Amino acid sequence: MSVLVSRSDMGEFRKRPRWLALVVVLCFLVLTVRVFYMQAINSDEYRALARENIIRRVTLATTRGVVRDKLGRVLAANRPSYNVYCVPSKLDMKDVWPRLVGYMLMSPLDRDKIQKRIMDLRNDPGPRKDWQILVKEDISRDLVATLATHAAELPGIDVVPTPVRYYPHHELGAHVLGYMAEVDSDALVRLRALGYMEGDRRGSAGVERGWESYLRGTRGWEKVVVDSRSRRHIDPESQTLIDDPKRLDPIPGRDLRLTIDLDIQKAISSAMKGQLAGSTVVVEVRTGRVLGMISKPSYDPNDLSGGNGVASLRAAYRRINSDPLQPSLDKTMSGAYPPGSTIKPFSAIAALREHLIDVKKQVDCRGFYQFGKRMFKCTHVHGPVDLNQAIVRSCNVYFYQLGEAVGLDRLAKVGLDFGFGQKTGLGTNVESPGRMPTRGWYSQHYKGQFRVGFTLNAAIGQGATTVTALQLALSYAALANGGTLYEPQLVHAVETADGTIVQDLSPRVRRRVNVRPEDLTFIAKALWGVVNDDRGTAYKERLADVDAAGKTGTAQVSHQSIGAGDETRIWYFNRDHAWFAAYAPTSSPEIAVIVLIEHGGAGGRHAAPVAFQVMRAYNRLKAERAAKKSAAPASSEPEPPPTRGDP
Repeated sequence: MSVLVSRSDMGEFRKRPRWLALVVVLCFLVLTVRVFYMQAINSDEYRALARENIIRRVTLATTRGVVRDKLGRVLAANRPSYNVYCVPSKLDMKDVWPRLVGYMLMSPLDRDKIQKRIMDLRNDPGPRKDWQILVKEDISRDLVATLATHAAELPGIDVVPTPVRYYPHHELGAHVLGYMAEVDSDALVRLRALGYMEGDRRGSAGVERGWESYLRGTRGWEKVVVDSRSRRHIDPESQTLIDDPKRLDPIPGRDLRLTIDLDIQKAISSAMKGQLAGSTVVVEVRTGRVLGMISKPSYDPNDLSGGNGVASLRAAYRRINSDPLQPSLDKTMSGAYPPGSTIKPFSAIAALREHLIDVKKQVDCRGFYQFGKRMFKCTHVHGPVDLNQAIVRSCNVYFYQLGEAVGLDRLAKVGLDFGFGQKTGLGTNVESPGRMPTRGWYSQHYKGQFRVGFTLNAAIGQGATTVTALQLALSYAALANGGTLYEPQLVHAVETADGTIVQDLSPRVRRRVNVRPEDLTFIAKALWGVVNDDRGTAYKERLADVDAAGKTGTAQVSHQSIGAGDETRIWYFNRDHAWFAAYAPTSSPEIAVIVLIEHGGAGGRHAAPVAFQVMRAYNRLKAERAAKKSAAPASSEPEPPPTRGDP
């Protein structure tokens, strides 16, 4: 009977299946709600996440704009190059990374350096682990072939074609063109929003720097399908998984046509052969366009841009940084020097403007001028000289007395009117404003003790007065064209790859100097005498077939003592700077030419011959081109635009 009696715990046992069934139902309800939430409510978001796992956006390199001279000859172009990139979060460090190291024959130092960077980025909580980073740039063609052959074994590795900048004329005009430099990590934080990536290069000097936004272009991209091992799939079925837009083509950079004439550049380089350091600037008198501009010593921008490899880059920087002649300094616009006697025409204009001198009145030069207790020396004993002969023969004594009569502030006012003491605004390299000191400037820098001797020195281009070669070129162009001071122009036009002009840049007038025509005529006659009068300081170096007017200048430098065993170096750096400023032809001037030979000695002996050779080359080129143009048959067909790409 006891068997038929129900036990007290049986009711609890019967309840358990009901609880289990309830739990199962609740789990299914949660799963159903979750599936509905994922597939109906948030389907777009999860579909996008799934697509991101199999679709990768690959960067397409752009092409940097080509730089040409005024006649269309290539000055800076691009050559093919290939860079290796990886995405740290997608790279298999166990299998793929060792294979890549082996194929690329990485040194242990490079391997450890890149591996550390990859691991640091993989551990970064931010988005940087999903960005493409550079593994190696400008790999050899053989390595490109090797990586392409083994691409299936290297998921996550991309070989991207990236053009490398190439300068076919090497050191010729390097300071004008500039070079490319890799974007450093600090600048990359700021520039990434503009499309720059790790390993990118941008203009670091010259036209490359000043016109970077025009030249660089815009990258493109395309979407590709990858599997879990980052291997690409290009079959038609995989392509259907890619949503639109599938590709954004890169936009190439704009081409630039400079005002620079390559033949003038070559003529300057030839004329300056044998000179250790200095600069030459050639500008058009009636436009301000720069036809030639060379600073010496120079450098090869191919080395500094990395186009010749890392070893060449490091060697170039070591050479530049250890050279006392400062190859990196653009001596046409970044270096400011005392102008010496090239300033005398402007000192004369200051006196003529205020009617403070009689041009026919003579001053007796005995080789010095006594002012108070100090003796101011002249280069020679010139005897009686008027203003014309003072310029022709470069008599300091006459200009000491002229400066005393005119005063420092009037001298400075004329100098500022002609562009001294101010940046020209060319915008390519770091530019020095030079210095055109006033009484206030001297009082501030010499504790309120202004001395008339400062004025005497300023009248002959010494003391604190400094100018750049580019400033002097534009000021002499203003003397030659009737008093119009132009802004310097280096870029003539911005063009597309097929030669279509996007922007044609016209000459820009900076100001019209308040100077009487009769005063400019007087100065022009004096400058003609410097070259053509048998007592002129440039007469002995003139060329019979060159019609020119100009002014020599010899600028004293502060003597220095370098140390025992450096006698030759001391001798060189204690020599005066040699200047020659000129324009040609005299009847209807077309070009102004400025030559500075750094520590070159006398201006008439060392700087003037360079200028005369450049002017002769200009005349020869002008005649040859005119003859070629007249001999060419007339044609109604337009000339095809210059081709883009490698020179």
